[in-house]
Amino acid sequence: MTDTTSLETKGAGGETARAFEEFLEAFEAFKETNDQRLAEVESRGASDTLVAEKLARIEETLDSTKRVADNLALKSARPHLTGGAPSTSDLAHKSAFDGYVRRGDAQRLARIEEKALSVGSGPDGGYLVPAETEAAVNRALKAISPMRAISGIRQVSGSVYKRPFATAGADTGWVAETAARSQSTAPTLAELQFPTMELYAMPAASQTLLDDTIVNIDEWLAEEVRIAFAAQEGTAFVTGDGTNKPKGLLSYDTVANGSWAWGKLGFIATGEAGAFPESDPGDKLLDLVYAAKAPYRANGTFLMSRSTVSAVRKLKDGQGNYLWQPANAPGEWPSLLGYPVAESEDMPAIGANALGIAFGDFSRGYLIVDRAGIRVLRDPYTAKPYVLFYTTKRVGGGVQDFDAIKLLKFAA
Repeated sequence: MTDTTSLETKGAGGETARAFEEFLEAFEAFKETNDQRLAEVESRGASDTLVAEKLARIEETLDSTKRVADNLALKSARPHLTGGAPSTSDLAHKSAFDGYVRRGDAQRLARIEEKALSVGSGPDGGYLVPAETEAAVNRALKAISPMRAISGIRQVSGSVYKRPFATAGADTGWVAETAARSQSTAPTLAELQFPTMELYAMPAASQTLLDDTIVNIDEWLAEEVRIAFAAQEGTAFVTGDGTNKPKGLLSYDTVANGSWAWGKLGFIATGEAGAFPESDPGDKLLDLVYAAKAPYRANGTFLMSRSTVSAVRKLKDGQGNYLWQPANAPGEWPSLLGYPVAESEDMPAIGANALGIAFGDFSRGYLIVDRAGIRVLRDPYTAKPYVLFYTTKRVGGGVQDFDAIKLLKFAA
């Protein structure tokens, strides 16, 4: 008997490998064309327009082939919701939720949530999705959201997560075995608060789709909401103002790194307004890396927009080696100076005074707080003949260690 699953997996793997090979070939063409551009700039003071246009086309190919390879790798690695051995209560919840979504039968689901004393039940707040559906949404969000992929994540049951931190530590030191010890002082503590805000999506389905028993409703719902959630979250985690949304990385006060103080993010200036310096531009990236202390550099990651990646990808070191290097395998990130590069279109492009590049240990520097539970409220009336599913989750975020992340400012 033929194992169709293994054949599909092999086929998907071969397609992924081919797409990644095309990406590597495009990168070699990119280096060759960019070397030609640099040689023309050095000899004539400017590059040929046709060479610049060719380089732009190769960059588009480079980005598109990498995106295809990553999507194929993600698709082949994505687990199905039906995997594992669910408990009896999970099966009952899944069955009741399926009946609610397809037919609007809320009685069984209400009884299950009343029995569990769920805070998310009730017709006004909607009903909790099954645990495996919530897990699938969260996995998908992490896979497609750059900030969620690199930041610290904490799940809570309340509406606010509070984290104490020491503004002044207790006295410590070395002492001989029989020597007298001076009385230590208690640490001075302050508190960071991360409130969770409501994020919603409203996918629509036809009754024909809901009546089709072949369609896995849980997978359909997870697929519909994950992209909407990821887009909203990604913007909030970078530029959110903290009002009815998480406070974004770039919404905090910034200061030159030499004058850094807790509560602010330190930055390194490029020395040129809206650009890298013409001489040794890669040195500014090194300055940014070493602005972070060694414990943070060990798990460091660059964060920048695609347009900034395009500029950085052309930079070389003093020996003529490219600072940016392609990923080693599909689904992995490229590297810059040996550190991974995460792309976020919510980061500003290179411009005057733009904080265009961030570097540091985001898992220690930025915290994302998820309140447990994703709720769904079925609405068959507002958009007849379609059925709307008002889906909500609560999420918060903010900087938790102001020394863990440094910024590159394109300013004089």
